[in-house]
Amino acid sequence: MSTTTDQLAGPELTQRLREAIQSAEFAPQQRLIEADLSERYGASRASVRTALLNLTNEGLVERLPNRGARVRAITVEEAVEIVEVRMELESLVARKAAQNLTADDEAVLRALRSRIEAAAGTRDLVEYSRANQELDHRIREIAGQATATQLLERLRAQSARHQFRLAFVPGRAETSAPEHIAIIDAILARDPAGAESATRVHLAGIAELLRSMD
Repeated sequence: MSTTTDQLAGPELTQRLREAIQSAEFAPQQRLIEADLSERYGASRASVRTALLNLTNEGLVERLPNRGARVRAITVEEAVEIVEVRMELESLVARKAAQNLTADDEAVLRALRSRIEAAAGTRDLVEYSRANQELDHRIREIAGQATATQLLERLRAQSARHQFRLAFVPGRAETSAPEHIAIIDAILARDPAGAESATRVHLAGIAELLRSMD
């Protein structure tokens, strides 16, 4: 077995495939052929098979009888349902973050607040998206709610393609930036109810936008 195979065995190969699906390197309903993936990533067929099974369990891949695996297409209706479930979990996480905030956490959130404002102001959508992703990660980290975090990561993986589309809707950053800042400000104020409410407003807007794009 080569060094490359060793490097891409197990979780790392799963992550590489997950990122490729989320970034649209593989299109919805595209077949995922084990031999091709093995060659592409320098991984063993057994490792590819395990990675595809992991992603099937996450809802990113589906297996068809006698036809192998393919990228699972997430409908707009399903994406809206995912956002509705996320609303409950992310509200809980925001509440916990406001309760658990430390001085170090406060400094990190203030820096992210500045990044989000700056990126929205200059319409740097790539940086804006990165800052928002980091904000989501930091809030989950501060909250320390492991079960909610695991569920959210799985749900976000399934809806990542739709989230990517939303990020580039004209005027979206100007709308969503104040919503993100409201969440940050409530957490910084150590206001659990405010953090929960701001999170619900933000995700309700995402659900409504998804419906309008159907």
